[in-house]
Amino acid sequence: MNGDVQGLQRLNAHLSKAQPSATYRMMDRVAARRASGAKVISLSAGEPDFDTPAHICDAAIDAIRAGHTRYTQVAGMRSLREAVAAKFRRENGLDVAWEDTIVCSGGKQVIYNALAATLNEGDEVIVPAPYWVSYPEMVQLCGAKPSVVTCGGDSGFKLTPKALADALGPRTRWVILNSPSNPTGAVYARDELAALAEVLLAHPHVLILSDDIYEHLIFDGATFHTIAQVEPRLMPRTLTMNGVSKAYAMTGWRIGYGTGPRWLLNAMEKLQGQQTSGASAISQHAALAALTGSPQFIREAASVFERRRDLMVELLNQAPGLACARPGGAFYAFASCKDLIGRTTPAGTRLDDDEAVAGALLDEAGVAVVQGSAFGLGPYIRVAYALDDEALADACRAIHRFCESLSVGE
Repeated sequence: MNGDVQGLQRLNAHLSKAQPSATYRMMDRVAARRASGAKVISLSAGEPDFDTPAHICDAAIDAIRAGHTRYTQVAGMRSLREAVAAKFRRENGLDVAWEDTIVCSGGKQVIYNALAATLNEGDEVIVPAPYWVSYPEMVQLCGAKPSVVTCGGDSGFKLTPKALADALGPRTRWVILNSPSNPTGAVYARDELAALAEVLLAHPHVLILSDDIYEHLIFDGATFHTIAQVEPRLMPRTLTMNGVSKAYAMTGWRIGYGTGPRWLLNAMEKLQGQQTSGASAISQHAALAALTGSPQFIREAASVFERRRDLMVELLNQAPGLACARPGGAFYAFASCKDLIGRTTPAGTRLDDDEAVAGALLDEAGVAVVQGSAFGLGPYIRVAYALDDEALADACRAIHRFCESLSVGE
């Protein structure tokens, strides 16, 4: 009666290779702990703690009342695509028209659509590590192979021209760049991008994906640069993606956008048309208000995150066994915990790796972080400082007490 249950539950082979998001797994653990009555300070979620600005919410409400609740064009409303193109021209120096853009249901869909539309079996994608957890999984879901290039602290967690040149090969289809970076907050300077561009110019078969989602969260008076801006000769094979989630505290609105060669955008639109169709009409109207409104919120949020960055780096470096470099952007600190490995917690947990460190911090200190190995480089922990100063200070005090309580294992 049950039939061939094993055969019925057979999954797509590519899906079987992929791993669930470590970030969301930690968020689920936090939710379970809180549901049981435990107090947890979560430094695991990658989203701003601010409310979406009022004028953006008002635009969404106005759209609902005006009846803008129907389907839109698959690639996005023309008015929003015009605003996206204007943003790329104004802020990034990219000479693009509205036809050179696409709007998707979140930045993640922009990336996935591009990879799914272009990758075939045997293709490789260069993914610098530490990486955002979804990059290699997306590549595998598309049937291709992630070629992970380790970029340690000695290079500021950034891809070097030599490492890029060594990794490139005849099967390389894409190179993914993310600046400012999740999970490290590393920012590529103009000259660093120019040096990478020189390498890429010698490999005309390779596409470049520039993930600029944290563009506006950049500190110390630095100027943001994107690779197609630095080297315009790469524009015909570069997808520059962005979105409203991080800059405007709109993670739940699910609007991402990008610009690139029209052949690629057409393929992405074709895929999206059979997948989700256009993004939410209401969210698109909200995103239009975000991109055409005052940039004051962006400046204020960046200032707050820069202050929090300074607080977190100082306090994390005071915790015995942790060492944290000063990130240049985003809202993450990536702290080495190698001096904690091998130690034992008061509850008797031996810290054999950074995953054990993250687990013990949650279970015994009530602080949620994500292990660096989930981002391709351990032993580190990623700390998201997207909370108010008091909560961050409380979390750091708990981390400090935890580190002090550890004993040397046998």
